[in-house]
Amino acid sequence: MYAKVINQLNRVITRSVYATYPVVLILLVYWGDSRFWRVLLAPSISFVLVSVFRNMINAPRPYEVTGVTPIIQKDTQGKSFPSRHVFSVFVIATTFYFISQPLGIVLMVMGCVLAILRVIGGVHYARDVIAGAIIGIISGVLGFYF
Repeated sequence: MYAKVINQLNRVITRSVYATYPVVLILLVYWGDSRFWRVLLAPSISFVLVSVFRNMINAPRPYEVTGVTPIIQKDTQGKSFPSRHVFSVFVIATTFYFISQPLGIVLMVMGCVLAILRVIGGVHYARDVIAGAIIGIISGVLGFYF
């Protein structure tokens, strides 16, 4: 029961954020909002950079080190640092914050819950999700203002 709830929450939060992102992009185009490019490019470019970085680091996941079966279904080897799930939610939440503060805050709360779930679920260490959140926020701010 416990494992099922963690897996479901992990999926729901991840899919909700990933579904919200294109909807907001479409609305920005529809409204003719010039911030569209910032909201598109900040997450996109930083996602590629984070992916390259984590491949280079290739840190093992908790279940690789401990041999314990993770609660969240995952069989990927390495690429634990930083958490790309948490990074993605926070970079999107940060860029959305500049469009709609309430939406940005809701997504940041969802990002915090996701970070906790990823650690409890055994697929990331706390350092992975903390780094993912920090890099996501910094990327969102830099991407939005530069």
